[in-house]
Amino acid sequence: MSTTCAENSIFVFMKRLTHLTYTFCFLLLWSAVSAQKRPNIVIIISDDHAYQTIGAYGSTTGHTPQIDRIANGGAVFNRAYVTNSICGPSRATLLTGKYSHINGFKDNETSNFDHGQDTFLKQLTKNGYKTAWIGKIHLGNNLQGVTDYDILVGQGHYFNSDFISPQGTVRSEGYVSDVVTDKALTWLKTHHDDPFCIVIGHKATHRTWMPDPQDFGKNDDKEFTLPATFYDNYEGRPAAAQQEMSIAKHLRMGYDLKMYDSVEQMRKSGNFKRMTDAQFQAYVDYYRPIYEELKQKNLSGKALAEWKYKRYMIDYLNTAESMDRNIGRVLDYLEENNLEDNTLVLYLSDQGFYMGEHGWFDKRWMYEESFRTPMIAKLPGVIRPHSTIDNMVMNIDLAPTFLELAGVAVPKDMQGQSILPLWKGEKKDIRKAAYYHYYENGEHAVSPHFGVSDGRYKLIRFYKRVDGWEFYDLQSDPSELKNVYDDPKYKKEVERMKKLLKAEATKYKDTEALQLLR
Repeated sequence: MSTTCAENSIFVFMKRLTHLTYTFCFLLLWSAVSAQKRPNIVIIISDDHAYQTIGAYGSTTGHTPQIDRIANGGAVFNRAYVTNSICGPSRATLLTGKYSHINGFKDNETSNFDHGQDTFLKQLTKNGYKTAWIGKIHLGNNLQGVTDYDILVGQGHYFNSDFISPQGTVRSEGYVSDVVTDKALTWLKTHHDDPFCIVIGHKATHRTWMPDPQDFGKNDDKEFTLPATFYDNYEGRPAAAQQEMSIAKHLRMGYDLKMYDSVEQMRKSGNFKRMTDAQFQAYVDYYRPIYEELKQKNLSGKALAEWKYKRYMIDYLNTAESMDRNIGRVLDYLEENNLEDNTLVLYLSDQGFYMGEHGWFDKRWMYEESFRTPMIAKLPGVIRPHSTIDNMVMNIDLAPTFLELAGVAVPKDMQGQSILPLWKGEKKDIRKAAYYHYYENGEHAVSPHFGVSDGRYKLIRFYKRVDGWEFYDLQSDPSELKNVYDDPKYKKEVERMKKLLKAEATKYKDTEALQLLR
């Protein structure tokens, strides 16, 4: 080969090598840019927060400016429901995209969550996201497939809670909503350059409703209108008649309302034992005058029941204020660090909650106040600000939604359906029915039951404690006071809904329900 030919060959080779190098570098750069463009995901899940007490849902008593701030930048879901209205099972469904009988966590009393199963967080971690769960999870402590976790042990406490992480268990002094948020922000400061997904699990507003002392008095002077169903007699609804969640009968003066006969007795209570002297003194200074005033009134009967209702509302709303302020800290961080435009912020509760409707506190039922959960989402450029979404959705739909948003394949065994099309403004329904199954057969004496709602009608099958059926026309009876299961007028609709119930139980492979439908 001549020198010229050799030089030409070398020149061509170097040119091709340079081109390949540039191509390789471009692909690396494009990959990095594409990865960074994947939206970050911030999920804020509260505990027992009633949609009736949130400003974005039209509440005139609740003061939730930071949650409302999410709504102002995004969408409020008016028909968001849960598959099983209780805290642990709800979080298991959120994580797995599966019903309780499939993910294995049916109730808080007997179930153990298998962290070896697939979750949306595991899928995101495998696909380049930094992931974390901070705060309450209530599914045990053996988290797998996440970058980090720092979670409350069990239910946690409002003051000086124990947290468990891969480094061990540590008691973190302070008010729980502050501490959870501090930990979440510390994690974000380390990982906000990556595509990230963080779940911030608040203990609030779980019983026993203990506000940060700085929020004492914020709702004390409000007038609370007694719910129209407060003195419900539960006629035609034997399961409702047997419950043990009545504000009048079952809300405890000491444990729930902090009305102890002495300061010494108060200090011995589990919620106050772990407080510092300064924290405890703040509670004494606020609650003892209320106790002394109550003693002087010497209330009984309906007067006492309505006093308990008002104190319940005050403590609950003050506790919600303590959480709401901390949600604002997270929103501020995203704004201040230029993360807002590429971050989904989703707020929801683990289920709904009773604020005196039917005379109740707590949850568990397939009735609307418990079955329906607040859900608010904000993602600039995708979700239209100041919008509402009236399509029926469920918490089971969130896991596949997060994965589709991140460009990650949705595992075939996830039972939910992505609601991303609704976020993008599509009007087509994702689902035409909401299927529900509650299993726990202990706390608050609520009978296990399952059922289906199509938005207009609701059919419920109770078993174990109470064996029977209930059927409601939500259009004419939105408060679900009249069980019309045996009303001839609704015979055709009952039969249609029974077919729908069987179809939904079959679709979701709920063999226990199908046995009861034979």
